[in-house]
Amino acid sequence: MFYIYVPVILIGVLLVITILLILAEKALGGGGEKVITINEETEIPVKGDDTLLNTLAQHKIFIPSACGGKATCGFCKFKLVEGGGEIKPTEEPFLSDEEKSNGIRLSCQVKVRDNMKIEIPNELLNAQEFKTIVEEMKDLTYDTKLVRLKLIDPETMHFKPGQYAQLKVPGIEVIRAYSIASNPKEADHIEFIIRMVPKGQATGFVHKALEVGDKITVTGPFGHFYLQEDSNREMICIAGGSGKAPIRSILYYLKDRGMQRKVKYFFGAKSKADLYYTEEFMELAKEFPNFQYIPALSSPLPEDDWKGEIGLITDVVDRFTQDLSDAEAYLCGSPGMINACVNVLNKHDIKPDNVFYDKFS
Repeated sequence: MFYIYVPVILIGVLLVITILLILAEKALGGGGEKVITINEETEIPVKGDDTLLNTLAQHKIFIPSACGGKATCGFCKFKLVEGGGEIKPTEEPFLSDEEKSNGIRLSCQVKVRDNMKIEIPNELLNAQEFKTIVEEMKDLTYDTKLVRLKLIDPETMHFKPGQYAQLKVPGIEVIRAYSIASNPKEADHIEFIIRMVPKGQATGFVHKALEVGDKITVTGPFGHFYLQEDSNREMICIAGGSGKAPIRSILYYLKDRGMQRKVKYFFGAKSKADLYYTEEFMELAKEFPNFQYIPALSSPLPEDDWKGEIGLITDVVDRFTQDLSDAEAYLCGSPGMINACVNVLNKHDIKPDNVFYDKFS
């Protein structure tokens, strides 16, 4: 009969060990009031024992996170100056050796168990949580939708053209980042262009469940990808899929200022069914001679009757560009597309500091 009780005894021992570890963890820090010092300037008293990501969010300081704090995206990086404990195994895949040596951590994996000193970009201190209502849902292609949101509380969002915001899927712990596609001048609305991802929780919700009149929460604005307003250089814009969103926002901004800069906009798609906003940008090209819109199809169908550019977007960019030593490039799309396009731009002598990109993954 002894063998019957061995598993029971082992389970009991494991439970005792688990309880002791929890008690020890709390004794070493845990709950109670702590102080987080941000950028050596701001001190906020907080209740300990939650993650830094959640703790800061409770105090209306929003660090970007696309996975809801599950340590699967690596977006929620910050610099830990003091406190916070050792790097966890769950952080390792997202941190380079240089980042580790510089104190970079994932805020979703760092527990607030003692006083902490941290550094985050000042722009994050300006990000807010917005209550919105869905004002319009529009099919742009068979797998891409426009989502237009009216801001309710606060009523306006001030963002730079090219930045993004995060959308919270109600009912489940899912947060996703989407570039803002609308004109920054329309501060009481924001628009997203959202492409359906197979088995995607957020895109599945948007495409199959979200309806006009629904209430939804977004946070932002975020991002270092935005128009360099103090420059007059020629602009090369390259996008694919929903990468059109931030470029559209940038172009609206330039349009309101008379499109003074020379702009070539390359958009890559597979077939004509994947194109959208074509007429909108063609009309913009008629209005402003400085602007040229160049859509290209890699695999046009016979029924497309396509008269435009054919081939990979990299080949089309190569054909249409020459000396780029005094140009800027804005790239939005998949990492593979962006990496390939950067190689083409380098071939035409673009300066690395003048290449700005937003990799969608």
